[in-house]
Amino acid sequence: MANKNGNRNNAALNSIKMQAANEVGVPLKDKGYNGDLTARQVGSVGGQMVKKMIESYENGAK
Repeated sequence: MANKNGNRNNAALNSIKMQAANEVGVPLKDKGYNGDLTARQVGSVGGQMVKKMIESYENGAK
């Protein structure tokens, strides 16, 4: 059973994921099937997410 913090963290990560996908031009669907994406597209989203999280940490955001 997920707690409030877990749900909040999942929502925050999902938001970062969707922003990252938009920034790198990957047509990621918020809900539904994304299996038609290439490994390169998925990797670019993941890389952009890491970049955004590091920038957030370095700027002191939580």
